[in-house]
Amino acid sequence: MRLKVPPLIATLLLFPFSSAMAAETLNAGDTAWVIVATALVMMMTPAGLALFYGGMSRYKNILNTFAMTIVSYCIASIIWVVWGYTLSFGPDRAGIIGGLQHLFLNGIDVHSLHGSIPTYVFVLFQMTFAGITVALILGAIVDRMKFSAWVVFTLLWVTFVYCPLAHWVWGGGWMAAMGALDFAGGTVVHINAGVAGLILCLILGKRIGYGKEAMFPASVTLTGLGAALLWFGWFGFNAGSQLAADGVAASAFLATNTSAAAGALAWMFAEWFTTQKPTVLGIASGSVAGLVAITPAAGFVGMPASLIIGLGAGLLGFYSVTKIKPIAGYDDSLDAFGVHGMCGIWGALATGIFADPKITAGARGLLYGNPRQLWIQFLSILGTAAFTAAGTLIVIAATRLLTGSLRVDPESEVEGLDGALHGESAFEIV
Repeated sequence: MRLKVPPLIATLLLFPFSSAMAAETLNAGDTAWVIVATALVMMMTPAGLALFYGGMSRYKNILNTFAMTIVSYCIASIIWVVWGYTLSFGPDRAGIIGGLQHLFLNGIDVHSLHGSIPTYVFVLFQMTFAGITVALILGAIVDRMKFSAWVVFTLLWVTFVYCPLAHWVWGGGWMAAMGALDFAGGTVVHINAGVAGLILCLILGKRIGYGKEAMFPASVTLTGLGAALLWFGWFGFNAGSQLAADGVAASAFLATNTSAAAGALAWMFAEWFTTQKPTVLGIASGSVAGLVAITPAAGFVGMPASLIIGLGAGLLGFYSVTKIKPIAGYDDSLDAFGVHGMCGIWGALATGIFADPKITAGARGLLYGNPRQLWIQFLSILGTAAFTAAGTLIVIAATRLLTGSLRVDPESEVEGLDGALHGESAFEIV
């Protein structure tokens, strides 16, 4: 005799077990969203960033900037699937690095899950972050670095600087254990790239004619288009980092747009007040500053905080580029440190101030009764900056050993790298 259990009672009896099983089951909605987010972030590097940086480069170096941006993504893509993923997200080794169990993605197949999405999707999503982080660095050194040296630098830097830091913050390393909050890459991406760019431009030295002759951007039109594509792709960057199609992802989406808009307006009005001319380049730069600053906070803060973060980023970015850089005297060609480094620092600190536990449980900032979080954020910034500076110096030394020099010869620099290194011209000269 079979006992018949009413459907309602059966559901109630099985609910705890079905919930546990659901947590280990692929979710089609989450998977579809993260696949789309991955495509958005991928577009940011060979399309958005290439246009944004290329337009700001001088006309004789625009194709070189495109080439360096695209090859960065290509190299990072190969590194990631061979050894980068396992170094970043493999089993933790003393809080410092991931183990080699997933070398060549060993042990991962079409049935493997990371939460509610396929592990392959998570691998691809994180790969796009590695690709854009190293590409951001080149904004500090366009117009003067050898293409061959950049290829070697990219390979070494992703391996020995990006991967360990990604493990520290997102892969179960010591920063994660400390409780550092970085939703989508304030430390791992922006402070990391900004500091590396500063170190690299200081080692390379200033461009020939810097401070003595005008160095106009090749096309502000391309830069504006690039900024728009970056803004669009950043929704995948930030909202996708929730790895689920849920309310936190929606909140991160809203915070991202709010901060970008506030950053653009803050930079525009600061420039308008200072020079009496609101430029497209300023508006584009301000939007990126706002996007950078909200990145570590996106899934932890609400709309009012995102507005404050964006306004602060626009002002900080403007004064870093127009006041701090001229006083310091370094030649950061496209302001990688002024925008990504400085605004990334502000965003990481702001996360420690504004993180709201009503949005993400366990994320509690200074304004919600946890002053210790601000101290943790400060330590994570110091740790990131120190490690990136030291690691980048070592990578530069290794690159010199392998390529002979980092910088192009003076004749090629004056001629332009498009013709001297690539044998091409972005514009037909008549």
